Amino acid sequence: MKKKVLSVLSLSVALWVNAQEKDSLNQKKIEEVVITGQYMQQSINKSIYKVDVIDAEQIKNMAATNVAEVLNQSLNIQITPDTRLGNSTANIMGLNGDYVKILIDNIPVVGDTGLGSNIDLTKITLSNIERIEIVKGSMGVEYGNGAVAGVINIITKKTSTKKVSVRGSVQEETVRDNYDLKKRGNGRHIQNLNIDYNISKEWFASINFNHNQFMGYEGESKGYKYFGQDNQRGYEWNPKDQYDASALLRYTKNKTTFFYKLSYLNENFNFYNPEVSRNPLNDGVGGVSYESRDRKYNTDRWIHQFNIQTNLGHIRYMGDFSYQNQDRKYYDYNYDIPNRAIKSRQDEKSYYKTDVIYSRGMFSNFLDSKVFDFQLGYELDYTNGYAALIAGDFFGEAVKRKIFTYSNFLSAEWNVSDKLSLRPGVRLSLSENFNDQYNYSLSARYKTSENSNLRAILGSANRFPKYDELYTYFVNLNHDVQGNPDLNPEKGFSAGLFWNQNFSVDNGWKIAYGVDALYLDVRDRIEMVVVKQPSTYKYMNLNRYKNLLFSANVDFRKDQFALSLRGSVNGTSVSMNELTSSSPTDFQYLVQAGASATYKLKNTDTNFALYYKFTGPDRIYVSDGASGFRLGKVDSFHMMDFIVSQPFWNKHFEISAGVKNIFDVTRLNSTAVAGSAHTAANGFVNLYYGRSYFARLMFQF
Repeated sequence: MKKKVLSVLSLSVALWVNAQEKDSLNQKKIEEVVITGQYMQQSINKSIYKVDVIDAEQIKNMAATNVAEVLNQSLNIQITPDTRLGNSTANIMGLNGDYVKILIDNIPVVGDTGLGSNIDLTKITLSNIERIEIVKGSMGVEYGNGAVAGVINIITKKTSTKKVSVRGSVQEETVRDNYDLKKRGNGRHIQNLNIDYNISKEWFASINFNHNQFMGYEGESKGYKYFGQDNQRGYEWNPKDQYDASALLRYTKNKTTFFYKLSYLNENFNFYNPEVSRNPLNDGVGGVSYESRDRKYNTDRWIHQFNIQTNLGHIRYMGDFSYQNQDRKYYDYNYDIPNRAIKSRQDEKSYYKTDVIYSRGMFSNFLDSKVFDFQLGYELDYTNGYAALIAGDFFGEAVKRKIFTYSNFLSAEWNVSDKLSLRPGVRLSLSENFNDQYNYSLSARYKTSENSNLRAILGSANRFPKYDELYTYFVNLNHDVQGNPDLNPEKGFSAGLFWNQNFSVDNGWKIAYGVDALYLDVRDRIEMVVVKQPSTYKYMNLNRYKNLLFSANVDFRKDQFALSLRGSVNGTSVSMNELTSSSPTDFQYLVQAGASATYKLKNTDTNFALYYKFTGPDRIYVSDGASGFRLGKVDSFHMMDFIVSQPFWNKHFEISAGVKNIFDVTRLNSTAVAGSAHTAANGFVNLYYGRSYFARLMFQF
């Protein structure tokens, strides 16, 4: 292993590359703009917030197929997979997907537990994405509920330089050592097609289609055909099949731009039960059948979005309007394993169904002044739907919900001088289910030189309780677990300081570097706690969460060469309380480091890209019942991808090949799971399915 590590690291130094999605010098391009947290589209250098950008070129170089794979390369963003249900969510600063707001073109995406929160990032494909913008810290004033740890805004393409543009790709991947093209085979099979059409000077249209088929990974299990009675049937990573399509129509004239976009997603996910039953056939010859009760999930998601940007006199207006619907269904069936046949099946039922009407509008440039101006905005969210028993242990068949939330937010931007800009802001959120919520922010940007900026940001955000936290009711002889309808929203506060600088030297090198410091404090944390021994649990607002993040990056670029280096230290303190004990509140630190590199041969345009990320051991206090709390640990790991791309036929085609997860990371040993009152639990975290190889053919005309 040491020889492998040294050889790969030597390769990375020899390539001397770049293009990491988070810290690449591509972010320093003069023309690069961002929209997250801005009054209007703004140069990244002039943005009041520190925005990390992953652009389309970086995404292409990674050969990633969904947003989860791209973000996994970023420091301080960990993608957490649920291999049983197939979802993968973003963890920022140690907080899970409930605290991270996911947007597509500034619109929060509908999910299982709320609008924009806990979103499965494998359901968002990359073929038509222009860039991904990431802002860490509490963004409650701009984005409301759930924007506690940060915001991830996925910006799709809406223009083309050609009259007609057709582009697409076919990508084949192994799943560790498994691959074939048969219907019931192994591996991953991905196809996409995009067609853009400039109808006239004002009108633009686009359609997009994607298919992503993952055939599953057995791991320590033995597949769906296995009928031994040792609980080893099935998959560590269950198979799923995704189709998604979108269509966009855009109009631009003078100072008015609007677009309408329709998106549809269908996902089929198979769960193969590890338990197998042996049933006598009573046929007089001793015949038996081997059956398992399997389950199939089906998700349909529709997103309608309309965006308009225009001027009302000299007042700028930007409005987003969206109707979204997601319906998650399932059915159980008895599967005759040796005969590969379904013997019986239940009717398909919905277990999560959500309809959302959403609107967000912002008015700015009231004073038509470059020195001082303010923005007035509103946001409304009307959610109607239900969560049934399968989604959580709720009381009754389904928990119906109708939630209406309305917010007003106000901020002002004051350019005190050519060097100093200030932006204070406040939001009031009104909900029929919870008390009024107030959020505030204060941001400042100081231009320390022509090519450097110092940013300071204070902000707050709230998170409303989820349905399982409110309504869970699971009581039998061994368990008593209850939700709490009287829960209060959690409250988050963050403070950050960010400094960056870039410059050029005489020999042609361009250098950029930055240092970040961010503090996050979440109060009234909702956790399930023991309220009565030995096994009575209830969700309560008792805990507190603190996180300290220090990070730095440096980027080098010259001609066809680029290199990005970055590192971070992340400290977490969690205050947990139970009936008879409380956890220690000392900080536990996690170290991460990363490097990325690209090199393009000048004569042939052959592109080499390498991405590396190290995550140190993670430690966290966990409850062990009557014995109180102990310090659990998750092992460290290394991730590395290497990709080579070669365009040909006047760049109409490009073929890429490479290896992902070079160090073959699968499970991580973990003691950070709760044990009994007398034993410390040992287990593992199912993080990846190991090393895989891929080949991709892209075309564009």
